[in-house]
Amino acid sequence: MGNGMRELEPWYQLGYITPHTFVDTVPYQFYRLAPQGMMLVTANLDLADYALEAVERELPLFWRHVATLAKRKVNRIVLAGVPVTAALGRERVRALLDEVRDRVSIPADTDLEAIIAAMHHLGIERIAIGSRWYESLNTAVGDYLGLAGIEVVTRRASARSLAENEIHSHADGMRLAVELGRQALRASPGAQGLLLPGGLWIAIHAVRLLEAEFDKPVFLNLNSTLWAALRGSERRAEIEGWGKLLASL
Repeated sequence: MGNGMRELEPWYQLGYITPHTFVDTVPYQFYRLAPQGMMLVTANLDLADYALEAVERELPLFWRHVATLAKRKVNRIVLAGVPVTAALGRERVRALLDEVRDRVSIPADTDLEAIIAAMHHLGIERIAIGSRWYESLNTAVGDYLGLAGIEVVTRRASARSLAENEIHSHADGMRLAVELGRQALRASPGAQGLLLPGGLWIAIHAVRLLEAEFDKPVFLNLNSTLWAALRGSERRAEIEGWGKLLASL
């Protein structure tokens, strides 16, 4: 293989199993954050809503995707979607990740477990949340984080359903990420950081804006999962300009 071909060959493949059949915002943002040479390998579920029953219906397809991603020799497999993890509960999620590792001998993670690891890494124990979800889902996320020793001190939400989140405009999502994050941090000066969960909005710009305004780390699905993947890889890569978490690699 020539030098030019070698330069283009991915040195890391992140297997990312998303809850949604149609995904655009995830790869759009991933390739702005990730170092050159990282590849996002997506496989999609078809989540009808955020309820546990809807998640359980997708588990057979999840396992088929795990097998396919293993054949593709990805370096890590992530079950994406904070609502998926919150619906299953932490005990079941950790057992599921152990089973993935046992079946295919590949490190496994979820967005929410990566968020927890990232918060522990930065010493965060109290957070504010800005989300587009309704109250019961926000409560489930808070309960999940509480099991990891992270307290949600305030929440600001726009109370949207999965169907509504799937069709909102990119401009609307970008505006909401900043507005909800700002409202949550202003309401709770004692929060040590901010979580803006969810994959169906463009939110990476909010990291720069809100960290500059409040001097507190901002956690997303993508920056946390990317951080966890790079921390677990043999090849570390410096990422500057995208916030406190990725700068801590």
